[in-house]
Amino acid sequence: MIAIIISACLLSNPGVCRDQTIPLTTDYGSATRCVMMAPPHVAQWSEEHPEWRVVRWRCGPWNRQDI
Repeated sequence: MIAIIISACLLSNPGVCRDQTIPLTTDYGSATRCVMMAPPHVAQWSEEHPEWRVVRWRCGPWNRQDI
């Protein structure tokens, strides 16, 4: 399975950063397809977490142990 990995930092304390993993359905089977389809997911996550600033994102493998 593939996931979007978002790296984000707190607006109030830019030294505090974390990675957030968003697993995708099998419809996004390849990393290339994930990269093309990820921007709306990243934008939605950003809107839902206004206290965080997305500094980068990428697509990568995901498994249940990442939760």
